[in-house]
Amino acid sequence: MKNQTHSKIIHAWCMYDWANSAFVTTVMAALLPIFFRNVAAVTLPESQHHLATSFWGYTASIAMLVVALLSLMLGPVADYGSSKKRFLAMFIGLGVLSTSLLTLTGVGQWAWVSILFILGNIGFAGSEVFYDSMLPHIARPEEIDSISIKGYTLGYVGGGLLLAANICMIWFLPKTIVQSSHEAVPVLGMRLSFLSVSIWWAVFSIPLFRRVPEPHGVRPGLGGNNPLKIAIQRLSATFRDIRSYKQLFIFIIAFWFYNDGIGTIIKMATAYGDEIGIGTMDLVGALMLTQIVGIPFTLVFGKLAERIGAKRGILIGLSVYILIATGGFFMTKAIHFWILAFFVGLVQGGTQALSRSLFGAMIPKEKSAEFFSFYNISGKFAGVMGPAIFGIASQFAETSRMGILSLVFFFVVGGILLMKVDAKSGENVAEQLDS
Repeated sequence: MKNQTHSKIIHAWCMYDWANSAFVTTVMAALLPIFFRNVAAVTLPESQHHLATSFWGYTASIAMLVVALLSLMLGPVADYGSSKKRFLAMFIGLGVLSTSLLTLTGVGQWAWVSILFILGNIGFAGSEVFYDSMLPHIARPEEIDSISIKGYTLGYVGGGLLLAANICMIWFLPKTIVQSSHEAVPVLGMRLSFLSVSIWWAVFSIPLFRRVPEPHGVRPGLGGNNPLKIAIQRLSATFRDIRSYKQLFIFIIAFWFYNDGIGTIIKMATAYGDEIGIGTMDLVGALMLTQIVGIPFTLVFGKLAERIGAKRGILIGLSVYILIATGGFFMTKAIHFWILAFFVGLVQGGTQALSRSLFGAMIPKEKSAEFFSFYNISGKFAGVMGPAIFGIASQFAETSRMGILSLVFFFVVGGILLMKVDAKSGENVAEQLDS
């Protein structure tokens, strides 16, 4: 009975990956960049068409900056108040509401679309802080890798299923000629897709709240009832403590770089493809391929990590990403986009899942929200750089090709730093502190 209860808790936790991945696949990666360029920003002068891609990059950067600043405060507060699930619900609500409001946007409303995406991304990324922080509390040490992999696999399946349904909508529903656009745009299908994401996200978040117990807080009286004071006290302690976790600190810096490259590809791929003339159905169809390929290969990465270790698995993924970014610079045809999407599917889920589990294995459980907040903050502050550099390169070069090539830097630096991490030593330090 106890094992059955544990299994239900694990499955309910993993189902949140199924729920929120719809936002990543349909909104962030597949449709909103296209909607932004061809509907919301279509009123920009045709001679400055590349600016729509730049503006989308700046929007993604601002979203990550706001999320990072909020995350500075929220992780420590959740630890001390036993309130991970309450904050999780608040961020889910913000993400669901903002995504549903995208349904009401239209031609020329690029600023309004930007604001709603920023709010939706805050909801998505903010919820990840509290969701990830639950993992060390519900997982046994020997199963943390497999559970993290299971979550990402369910995310691929759930996000892929909804994206497939949304592709059918944009294929069959009437299309609209938007101003001087030379091709009809599936405006209605994209709007209804945004609405479907908000419903999917809300409904499939319910199992986590029903079955996953709230982890106990630590020293809840610290700082009284003032959340700001609690956050400042805990952040100061975290920055002092982190000096004692040498391997963990090196890993965070490595993650800071390479995850920025991964995130930028997710956010900018379809905007870049649309700019160089690849059609909407090819763009979203190729991303559907990424989801399909990602399902088995995320599991393959988990099995690979059991043999060679999570660190080596991540390094393999980063090597493939270097080839992807380089290939993107030379891309000219739809078939090229399909090929690169296939390779992204090979490594995206596995690389991110192994990063989360490797980090979780090197932290003490009682500081999970605090340290996962630091982990997420590191990635989010870094996540400001990638899209911003992409946008700046696109604006000044008047093409996004230099933007995609700039991502090689993030993968190379991240990989070099990761090679310096002694993962076993970091795990031993965490085990000693827990005991």
